[in-house]
Amino acid sequence: MDTAMSEGTPNFTITEKAQTYLADLLAKQEVEGMSIRVFVTKPGTPYAETCIAYCKPGEQEPTDLRFDYPGFPAWVDVRSEHYLADALIDFQEDRMGGQLTIKAPKARVASIDGNSSLEDRINYVLYNEINPALASHGGQVTLHEIVDENKAVLQFGGGCQGCGMVDVTLKEGVEKTLREKIPELEGVMDVTDHSYRENAYYK
Repeated sequence: MDTAMSEGTPNFTITEKAQTYLADLLAKQEVEGMSIRVFVTKPGTPYAETCIAYCKPGEQEPTDLRFDYPGFPAWVDVRSEHYLADALIDFQEDRMGGQLTIKAPKARVASIDGNSSLEDRINYVLYNEINPALASHGGQVTLHEIVDENKAVLQFGGGCQGCGMVDVTLKEGVEKTLREKIPELEGVMDVTDHSYRENAYYK
């Protein structure tokens, strides 16, 4: 899989201690040419997690950015790059040997620009406009997946799960707001199991 070398330096820091630790760790792997991949799951949401994973040769995505460090390359998910700004990957020694630590202050900060993906834009509207309104009922909604290219599959939680008014909330509130803000979005669907009603706002 061909992936172009990224020009310049990454917008995050891997300290020298962390570089040494990672290089030693990768050298011990049975697969030759093992590298690391850095990415953020659910970026721009309260559930964002910054991850470092082993990456076998050819497992990187075609759009990944490559940065070379002494002893290993690091592949960076291009969508995650924005959310990795100012992140610090360090190695902290302790009596048990030590551990890799990751601090990514912008991973959970919702932000979009002209190049943002549909998923990022949906999450931005959900967490900045829709969920604050649902919070008054103890509810929330998250993006489960995008299907058929432009349809959002959503999942409700808290006071919205099992709520007798959830259909109205979905159509008149959530879908209306999302489609006003994101015109190319073709529709929304709900995959929530509403048979669970213990925390429902309207039962």
